[in-house]
Amino acid sequence: MSLLELHGRPFVVFDPGNDEHREFYYEFVKNGTWGRCPFRFVVPDDHGNLVTMIQRALVKHYVESEFEPRRRRIRVAKKQH
Repeated sequence: MSLLELHGRPFVVFDPGNDEHREFYYEFVKNGTWGRCPFRFVVPDDHGNLVTMIQRALVKHYVESEFEPRRRRIRVAKKQH
């Protein structure tokens, strides 16, 4: 094990539901660097690169948060009739 692994930033899986993770991605978009991010996001082999993986996760998160409550209301309304 190298010294960099001992003292480097810890690895973390990006969670689009985590406010802090979204904020660090916003800082990256704004500044073009991960310099202030206290950890490194893990990129699974099937996701290509970090930025694409985060963008896909955010799109999924925001689409689900927008349409999931509506879908629940429609199901409830149908059950009541």
